[in-house]
Amino acid sequence: MSRNRPMDDADELLARLGSLTAQARERAELQRSQVELAIALQRGMLPGDLPATPRFRLAARYVPACYGLNVGGDWYDAFVLPDGRIGLSIGDVQGHNIEAAAFMGQVRVGLRALASVTSEPGELLARTNDLLLSLGTDLFATCTFMRLDPATGLLESARAGHVPCIWATADGRSGIAQDEGGPPLGIEEGAEYPMTQYRLTTGGVFVLLTDGVVEGPALTVDEGLEHVVRLAGIAAVAGMEAGALAAAVMKVAELVGHEDDAAVLVLGHDGPDLLP
Repeated sequence: MSRNRPMDDADELLARLGSLTAQARERAELQRSQVELAIALQRGMLPGDLPATPRFRLAARYVPACYGLNVGGDWYDAFVLPDGRIGLSIGDVQGHNIEAAAFMGQVRVGLRALASVTSEPGELLARTNDLLLSLGTDLFATCTFMRLDPATGLLESARAGHVPCIWATADGRSGIAQDEGGPPLGIEEGAEYPMTQYRLTTGGVFVLLTDGVVEGPALTVDEGLEHVVRLAGIAAVAGMEAGALAAAVMKVAELVGHEDDAAVLVLGHDGPDLLP
């Protein structure tokens, strides 16, 4: 019996290893399926088309997390408001899973629905914040909402804990938007979101993005934002098309080695200025 014991132990060890390997394979397959579902859910909730309006151009880019497991929460959107102005939103839900992707859909749909009641950016974010709090979820979202008047180039913006947008003009000026902002959506009852006004002039651009574009292992968020400022400035002076600029900005996400989703929404003005 003592001669057979080592063989029995070896067989038992191999059996245990086989069982552990099978369990690990099942977990990996489940995780892969969840990631694929989150990506499909998220892509299905992003807009298929962006509004077209004379003198202004919109372009967007989105890529999931470099390492797959962090997909789920980023979105962008653009739609025509009841009064003919254009609503623009971009945001990021806390969390990286199917639940975050589903919550992202709720936030995006909530913004669209409430924009039919009020499209004033600060009030819209405040109402969306109240709506999310009423859902009783632990998730929250950062967001920027802008309202563009195509007749005048006037941009009105409010920000809820989100990374600031980037602006540039055809005469070579560029920078990071300096607005006050408010807390993320779904955290604080009665939160207020100050509105800031901008004027988009001929050749000018605004770049809305999520932090996955500008923050990663290789760069801090401030360094990433400065990269985008330089890109936007060059693009505005060169008259770069909005889609080309959106693609160039997304290259910054590759540079920073983003571990999160990355979304970019570019608004460009290529027609003559109109006075209010």
